[in-house]
Amino acid sequence: MITVPANTRIWLAAGGTDMRRGFNTLAAQAENTLAADPFCGHLFVFRGRRGYLLKIISLSWFASKPLPGSGWDSQGACLFSKHLERGRFVWPAAKDGKVSLTAAQLAMLLEGMDWRIPQRTWRPLKTG
Repeated sequence: MITVPANTRIWLAAGGTDMRRGFNTLAAQAENTLAADPFCGHLFVFRGRRGYLLKIISLSWFASKPLPGSGWDSQGACLFSKHLERGRFVWPAAKDGKVSLTAAQLAMLLEGMDWRIPQRTWRPLKTG
């Protein structure tokens, strides 16, 4: 499991994205459409039009601390992808713009859960 550092911002690109795009084109979309610097170390999340494929890019995520034994140098750039076999990733209804997430919300999103309305599944009846 790869953990997200505490000071890293996570941005969702609202609307659908052509998932044939590679790292460079997604970085350009982060810069032009989302008006964000792709070299800032933040994570940018894109979802395909059909809703079951997700890509996450970061250009300087490993700059502060490379993964031990991973072979990555300190100037690494990353492209992660996630495919759901059932269901779709919950996404904002807006056609354009960006939405900020917390690391916990990203974890729920990657599991296919609704990150917008987190609910406890169990609540104790009594204390003590």
